Parts: sequence; structure tokens; C-alpha cells
Amino acid sequence: MAIVINMPRLSDTMEEGTVAAWLKNVGDKVEEGDILAEIETDKATMEFESFNEGVLLHIGVQEGETTKVDQLLAIIGEDGEDISELLNVSSIETKIQEPSSDEINSNIVEDTPMLNTIIPEGVTVVTMPRLSDTMEEGTVAAWLKQVGDEVEEGDILAEIETDKATMEFESFQSGALLYVGLKEGESAKVDALLAIIGPKGTDVSGITSGFTIDNSETEYKVQKESVKEEIKIEEPKEVKEISKSTERIFVSPLAKKIAKEKGVNLSGIKGTGENGRIVKRDVENYKPEMASASVGKFVPKAQEDFDEKPNSQMRKVIAKRLAESKFSAPHYYLNVEFDMENAIAFRAQFNSMPETKISYNDMIVKACALALKKHPQVNSQWFSDKMKLNNHVHIGVAVAVEDGLVVPVVKFANEQSLPQIGSSVKDFAGRARVKKLTPAEMEGSTFTISNLGMFGIESFTSIINQPNSAILSVGAIVEKPIVKNGMVIPGNTMKLTLACDHRTVDGATGAQFLQTLKGYIENPVTMLL
Repeated sequence: MAIVINMPRLSDTMEEGTVAAWLKNVGDKVEEGDILAEIETDKATMEFESFNEGVLLHIGVQEGETTKVDQLLAIIGEDGEDISELLNVSSIETKIQEPSSDEINSNIVEDTPMLNTIIPEGVTVVTMPRLSDTMEEGTVAAWLKQVGDEVEEGDILAEIETDKATMEFESFQSGALLYVGLKEGESAKVDALLAIIGPKGTDVSGITSGFTIDNSETEYKVQKESVKEEIKIEEPKEVKEISKSTERIFVSPLAKKIAKEKGVNLSGIKGTGENGRIVKRDVENYKPEMASASVGKFVPKAQEDFDEKPNSQMRKVIAKRLAESKFSAPHYYLNVEFDMENAIAFRAQFNSMPETKISYNDMIVKACALALKKHPQVNSQWFSDKMKLNNHVHIGVAVAVEDGLVVPVVKFANEQSLPQIGSSVKDFAGRARVKKLTPAEMEGSTFTISNLGMFGIESFTSIINQPNSAILSVGAIVEKPIVKNGMVIPGNTMKLTLACDHRTVDGATGAQFLQTLKGYIENPVTMLL
């Protein structure tokens, strides 16, 4: 079924938009998340992405042309679908003239609450933006600025959840954040009061008192110098509720949509939004097995019971590739235990620098990258007709996600600093868990690291991520008695296991690699030389 895409409201003051450029042409295949066009607003030129999939059947506004918000921009549907009826309806709607200001005023109900006030000089009222063509209300997922903070034009004010995605909302004004109309987890309709920005110390109580959160439609009349403007403020969307007996569950629209798509029972999720409201991150981070482990499904005694869960596409691919690796590559394993005293001290000193934070995993990635440059045989790849000895180092870092495991790749890891590696890994891990990694970011690894130390696992073995020749399994740092210089003293050690493909890496080669790695880990300052 064809979907009409209207000109979106990409800023809080936008009334019309100009198509600067189309990034898709009629007939092109459009995927959810693809950039459809670049739209010029009254403040900036912004990319407009598609929230629908299909074929671009019609373009309603050509490059350089301008149209008002909510007017026909494009139509997406199935290839060859008849859209003539949609075009006829759209053409009729565009001919309807807007009512005059007198007609608008005559339609205002006399007993509608009104407020007359002066907007102080330099103050801007920021309303809930329309961030997608179908958005009717938004939920504040997170504020990136707090009341009193200085805001520059272009700064990200907040993350807003729509019915389809969580998007960053940037400020088009500079000044101090004077007022926040919604707390994290709260929702409101498009054009409702979101925030007020202006000179620090400005009294905005007269403005905020006109924005009341109730179920009545409010007309808020403001005056600025000699210009009178009428701003219609729609009531915020009522908090969505799902009733189960007498229990009320508060959930944002996007979180509810994601939960429905995943088949997740909202009653088992603990909300982290305002007043315990369930927001997008709660659904995405929810793991059914964790809930079942803590609560448990009720099963009568002496009764067998099970649940069936269809295998996801990711799970099928993981099963296929790991089975192929395990049964085609002759695995063998080398176990070592490193002294971590110097590594602990090095990390503490490194993180004492302002705005610097690295993890032990970042140090391991860097150390492996440097060691691999000295042992290209371990940095090799096996193919049926040849062996490739890589002179570049691309390290895959295994990240657990709900459906299985993904391996984003830190490319040219040996050339990156520890903070750069840390930033990359953190970014990859965050986007992996919300399925935002691109295929290019998960391709090309020459070596892989899997770390379960944060779960308290002391040692384990991994299956090689083919066509790599080796994978390193990293355990937890454990405090234990150690023997040093003939004396038993308290110490900290970490166990690692290197799984190697015997077709490319002989035992001695793997052992020499681990010796080099030991030098870097036990004397981390050498990684900086």
C-alpha cells in the first residue's frame, strides 16, 4: 500500500521547506533509514530520512521548489502501484486556500483560556518539533542540557522519541536554557512547550504559566514589541497505558511499538523514565532470559514444560558460520596468565588525565595490534587456494547483542591511540545493541578479541572467526596470592586463551605471539614508545 510522505517540520519554527536535493529518484528502491532528500528550512539544511520501505513512486516537490509543512513531498509504495487517486486528492488539497487571520480569530471559542504577555527580548520558546512526517507526539528520552546551561546554536538539546525512532534535536538558538517543559520520559504533542532559551536570569514565569498540561485545547496569545502572534498549543498526548487487572503500565509510543514488534511483554520491564515510565532504551536492553531467571515462569510440580522461540536470521547465520569454523579449521588452544599489577597502575595514571578514560579491553586491543605487526603469521587468513599474510591490523571486537553476537572492526588498530581505540569500541558497542552498525563496520577483521571478564569469567575458549587464523579469549582480572622473588605476595592476574587455526599458525608461532603480547600487557608503557 502506497504511503504519502508530507513535508516534515524539521525545526520548531519551520512553516515551509525547500528541497535542496533529492538523494533518491523515482523508481529507486528505498530502505528504512535511507536519506530521501536534503530539506532547507528557515534555519538550516537538514537530511530527511525515510521511515518507510518500498519504491519511490512520485516526487511532489522538485529540487529548488518550496512547499508548506504537511504538503505532499513524495509517495513510496510497491513497484508499479497505481497512485493516481492519491495524486488527485493531493492536488485538491493544495488548492484549498488558507483561512485569513480574521476567519481564524472568529473560530476561537470565547471561553478558551487566553494569556496576554510580553516575550522578553532575546527569549525563544522552543516547542516539540515534528521530527518525522507521521509524528504526532514526542517523548523526551534524555536531556543533554540542563536548566542553567549555556546553549550554542547547533548544540544537541535533547533526544526525542517519536513513533519510529529516537532522534537528536538540536538548538537553532544560542543562550541559557531557562526552562524545561517536559521531564525525561514525559510526552507531549507536536508544538507543545518543550523549553525556553534566552539570556541568563530572565524571568519566564509569565510565559510558562500559559502552558498548562490538561485535556483542554489552549490558545496562548503572546505579544512581542508591536507584533501580535497567535500560537495554538495542543494538549500533550495522554500517557499511554496498558491495563492488566488493576496494574497500570506507563510506556512511550515508540517503546510500545518496539515491544509489539519484538513480542515483548511490557509487564516484565522496569521503566527508567520519569515516574517509572518505560522508554525505548528499556525495551531494547530488556532480556527475557534475565527476567525469567529472576521471576521464573510458573509451572506446576512434576509437569514438563517448554517454550519455543523461532531462530532469528542472525542466530541462523551464527550457527552456520561457527559450525563451519569449528569443523573445518583444526583448532588448538594456548593458555597463559599475565601479571596485571603494572597494567592496573598504568590505567589509573592514564585515566587521571582530564577527559581521558580507557578500559583494560582498550589496552588489550592496542597490545594485540602491536604484537600482530611483529607476528604476521597470526594476523593471517586462510583460503582454500592461498594464505594471506596481512600487513595491516584490523581487530574485531565481539559484542553481545540480544539476538546473538556481532563483531565490529577497529581498523588500523596499531595506528590508533588508546583513547581513539576506546572511543571507537564504545561507539561500536552502543550502536551494535540498537542495530545501528553498518555492514562495512563489521567486515575485514584480521584478528578477533572476545572478552567475558566483565561477567567474572576467569577463562574460556572461543571459536575462530573465519577467515581469521586466531581469536583471543580474555578473562577477568583476579586478585590472588602470587609468588614473586621467592615470596608469596598479593597480586592480580588475568588469564587469556589463544585459539589458533593449525593450518596457518603453528604452536611455536602462537606461543611467540603470546610472549610479545605479555611484554606489552605487563609493561604497558612500552605501547607508547
